[in-house]
Amino acid sequence: MDVLSATRLPWLEGARDRLASARRRGRLPHSLLILAPPGLGAEALADWTGALVLCEAVEAPCGRCPACRLLTADTHPDLLRVTLEEDAKQIKVDQIRALIEALALSSYRAGFKVGIVESAEALNASAANAFLKTLEEPTPDTLLMLIARPSHSLPATIVSRCQRLVLRPPPEASARAWLAAERPAAKGWDTALALAGGAPLRALELEAAGIEGLEEDMRRSLKALAGGTIDVAVLADRWVRSDPVLRLMWLENWITSRVRSALAADPSLQSAEPVRLPAALLKPKMKRLYEWLDRARELRRLAATGINQQLALEALLLEGQAALGR
Repeated sequence: MDVLSATRLPWLEGARDRLASARRRGRLPHSLLILAPPGLGAEALADWTGALVLCEAVEAPCGRCPACRLLTADTHPDLLRVTLEEDAKQIKVDQIRALIEALALSSYRAGFKVGIVESAEALNASAANAFLKTLEEPTPDTLLMLIARPSHSLPATIVSRCQRLVLRPPPEASARAWLAAERPAAKGWDTALALAGGAPLRALELEAAGIEGLEEDMRRSLKALAGGTIDVAVLADRWVRSDPVLRLMWLENWITSRVRSALAADPSLQSAEPVRLPAALLKPKMKRLYEWLDRARELRRLAATGINQQLALEALLLEGQAALGR
């Protein structure tokens, strides 16, 4: 891992300063819950914080001392990481028990021990209960970090025992400047940033995946859907086979922009919360758009479950056809 990658993400500077200050004053919490949407570098911040306490230099993290070299090679025995296993949807209790047992051992380098749990919202009930005991009675010189999305469903008993650190997207102008410096050849960042919810790292991924081509395809698809010139089952099948979650994110953003335009409101980045109109504005056409928006958001949240995506998308597209029809 690159222990210094967080230093190259300017929107993390405030969080790094607070953590470094807490470390100098001996006030670093034993358990930290980092809340951030994808694409803000929460994992990089956790790695940097782990290096902050494990680094053996005066100015930590240095990236050069023996401890930092071990971290860079992913071989430091005092840093332990738990994440979703390949194709798994939950973090299992055995993974947490292995982490707890390792944290109970003495530090190999006579310093801190660090445990990082990525995608903490994926802890199953048994894993969460096992982890709670460690949070209630942490071993000395141990730092536990959980990374989760703001919309997590972690038990309140776990959240209450962690100090929360919330990461938010940088101002749009700052994000654009950083992206332009990272990838000067890119044509523009409007679509990628909107789909990424303002998260620069996610915007980079989307631009690299060819988001402009997807935007053109989605606009053609919605035009055909509104005109009734495309088979809903065929369109749903195409979406299932080509990044359905990303398409749902694009659709949410498109509906939101359409509604804002109809209300003569200023456009903004996609919101993660349902939007509601005052009762006086709930005209039939607008009401259908809002209902379609809520349904698209609900389907995206369920995308990682065992839901039949083909049937769910067909239902969503039929509702959209009704909302867009004249």
